[in-house]
Amino acid sequence: MNILITSAGRRVSLVRAFQKELKSIYPDGKVIAADAKPKLSAACHAADAYFQVPRLDNPKYIADLISHCKAHQIKLIIPTIDTELLLLAKNNALLKENGIVPIISSISFIEKCRDKRVIHEFFKAHNIAIAKEYSKEDYKLPLFIKPIDGSRSVDTYLIKKKEDLTDYHFENEKLMFLEYIDHDNFEEFTCDLYYSKDHMLKCAVPRKRVEVRDGEVNKGLTQNNSLVPYIQKNLNFVEGAIGCLTAQFFKHKNEDKFYGIEINPRFGGGYPLSYLAGANFPKWIIEEYLLNKSIDPNFDCWEDNLLMIRYDDEILVHGYKD
Repeated sequence: MNILITSAGRRVSLVRAFQKELKSIYPDGKVIAADAKPKLSAACHAADAYFQVPRLDNPKYIADLISHCKAHQIKLIIPTIDTELLLLAKNNALLKENGIVPIISSISFIEKCRDKRVIHEFFKAHNIAIAKEYSKEDYKLPLFIKPIDGSRSVDTYLIKKKEDLTDYHFENEKLMFLEYIDHDNFEEFTCDLYYSKDHMLKCAVPRKRVEVRDGEVNKGLTQNNSLVPYIQKNLNFVEGAIGCLTAQFFKHKNEDKFYGIEINPRFGGGYPLSYLAGANFPKWIIEEYLLNKSIDPNFDCWEDNLLMIRYDDEILVHGYKD
């Protein structure tokens, strides 16, 4: 009953959370990590074992992944980055035929999440307001620019004056010109959402983004605020959603006014805060997919106003050879 964390990279906290929960149920269970460069991955060295896989664009990736999973008796796969989601979803049936269950949403839902314009339509269909998208011929300053398929805040721009706009912004068809949500009036939250096998929402944890580094929360604060019932009402059932999703919202500081920003159908880099607050998604995954248990809704299982302040740590590898 081993579990694999793919594209492990720096996800040491996620590896350790799964290790703790798996070993509490299956003492001999192992959490294994995979990466294209495992010797340079901190999470791989924190895992019980690791193996190397090709790059995701290599046609041998899935065959190699299945071979390694069989060799290491891996039952579940936990993906961690956007670019692997669609590939795993498209090979979901093949993986299951080989006794491997990827904890992953449907192809259709992942495709919605990967395209920011499409996810905006998803939000509107669920009665969630979105930032207005301007045409590049008719826009209002200040505005926010981001790519339709971006992640980790790459290629994003806050434009306050016309002189800040360049030919690149106008000529790149992937860049969206969006209404700027004033941070003086709104706060940004990343919400960790857990969806069961039947696509029902079981838990929602809003994390206030106090400080962000390289697109990932560096300081975060759990807040059991009006976002929780709002998400329960509007996203209680999401066709195709499975496991951990991270959804970004803007919440007005003084009014019950919300904007949906985007959804990533995977564990986010800031999830360890929700886990340490008590929202035990790794345990629920193990219970659902290894023990075949049903998960009851649990919206108040976590600690409110828990602040996480992250720092860099070191993992030493003795006798390293390239």
